[in-house]
Amino acid sequence: MPVDWSELLAAILLLLGAVLALSAGIGVLRFPDALSRMHAATKPQNLGLIAMLAALVLASSSWITLLAVLPVIALQLITTPMAAHMLGRAGYRVGSVRQDLLIRDELEDDIRRAQRTGESPGRRASGRDR
Repeated sequence: MPVDWSELLAAILLLLGAVLALSAGIGVLRFPDALSRMHAATKPQNLGLIAMLAALVLASSSWITLLAVLPVIALQLITTPMAAHMLGRAGYRVGSVRQDLLIRDELEDDIRRAQRTGESPGRRASGRDR
């Protein structure tokens, strides 16, 4: 019986995507603070989704499937980092970040600078923002 390499590769990609999604879920449950959880929720989840969608394209072997999958991947790669950034800032503001795990706290510097100049903490204190 001949081996269909595209189906085998699709199965491997699907398994890889499932393992990455599982590791993202475990990381969200096990990591100690918001920033670590955010990292676990975004990095392996994005790669796992791309692997699963690539498996879908390989299994269907249709150009229409590829054209449907490409915008999904693009939107995921655009929106996930922005959402993670906003979640990280919100977690920082409510105090769910462990300060002992940070090497350098750059957001604290920005907040102090904004408080000195009277601006909102979300914007940099420069002449261009006014």
